Amino acid sequence: MSGPSVRALSASRLLRRNFPTCLPWKLSPHVLQSSQAEAVLSRTNNVLSFAPLQTFTDEEIIMKKSVRKFAQEKIAPLVSIMDENSKMEESIIQGLFQQGLMGIDVDEKYGGTGASFFSSISAIEELAKVDASVALLCDIQNTVINNLFKKHGTEGQKATYLSKLVTEKVGSFCLSEAGAGSDAFALKTRADKHGNYYVINGSKMWISNAEQAGIFLVFANVDPSTGYRGITCFVVDRDTEGLHIGKHENKLGIRASSTCQLTFENVKVPEANVLGQVGHGYKYAIGSLNEGRIGIAAQMLGLAQGCFDYTIPYMKERMQFGKRIFDFQGLQHQVAQVATQLEAARLLTYNAVRLVEAGKPFIKEASMAKYYASEVAGLTTSKCIEWMGGVGYTKDCPVEKFFRDSKIGTIYEGASNIQLNTIAKHIRAEY
Repeated sequence: MSGPSVRALSASRLLRRNFPTCLPWKLSPHVLQSSQAEAVLSRTNNVLSFAPLQTFTDEEIIMKKSVRKFAQEKIAPLVSIMDENSKMEESIIQGLFQQGLMGIDVDEKYGGTGASFFSSISAIEELAKVDASVALLCDIQNTVINNLFKKHGTEGQKATYLSKLVTEKVGSFCLSEAGAGSDAFALKTRADKHGNYYVINGSKMWISNAEQAGIFLVFANVDPSTGYRGITCFVVDRDTEGLHIGKHENKLGIRASSTCQLTFENVKVPEANVLGQVGHGYKYAIGSLNEGRIGIAAQMLGLAQGCFDYTIPYMKERMQFGKRIFDFQGLQHQVAQVATQLEAARLLTYNAVRLVEAGKPFIKEASMAKYYASEVAGLTTSKCIEWMGGVGYTKDCPVEKFFRDSKIGTIYEGASNIQLNTIAKHIRAEY
């Protein structure tokens, strides 16, 4: 064998030793869980019918229209002043309760509307088209607080607390601490058992809705020696002695949504106020945040769509060089790209919702929706400011506020890198 041929053969063997064998060019027998579709409508003329993701029930359509009307008529006139004063108007909070938007998919026997999970997500999306702060208030109540009580509360706790949450009291989810953000289970807040009650000591940071909340779900560790397996969820009433609510953080965006520090100084909580099982708090937190991320995806989607909807009419009226700026091909291409990304974010979000309702695995899809919708919200609002020029950069125009509000999407309820970690973990398992 000639020299060059020997060298080529040696190189070929070396490659085979150091690189995995390439898969043949044919369909792998492995099919990803998320890629499997099912027929959801009847077979007609031997053709399977599938419901598009944007197919809604009559009830969901009514809810969507009702929330849109409420947002335009009651919230829109107050958005600017709430943002400037960094405070939610009490009339808005009362309006959310009166409209039944604080217990959308809660059973009617507890005062809820008994609607679908999709109706909750749809309401969040519609509210965010006008004000992301109001959408967040509704989101946390429906996808996190109410869900925790529905899944893990005793009948007594549901009768006492869930009925109040859907009619009059705002709830607050208290997990994050100064040293426990993305690594939430590094929390230091403790709950020591004394007879038939617990004593909570510690502090929480970045707690949404704290200023308005009447009911707090507090995560504390009953046995730090067991690590995260000691984390337990406690129901704490606002007027409990030793619970102190700190100042409202002065934030970049979602300014009308209160974000405060909480401190617990020998807060006595009855044993009956443990939500679910002792030591299972970490499971409950993960479970609630998985569904909560779909709510954040809806918030970011609605925010981006609201900004887009405001900007396009302006582009069709603004004249430069003798024609509308919308008619310049360079801008048309940008608009088309953003519109496509918005639609992709919408379909990711709706798909995650429908998976939850179907009782199917949804964690990867929820992370994808939350991650992508947050990225699209940042891109959309930034582009809208550019398309509107100097006008878009002023506080007289709501586009500037949409831009500021969008940034939080990549940070809370699991930062974007945490979502990517989750997605990658599921892909690794699938293959």
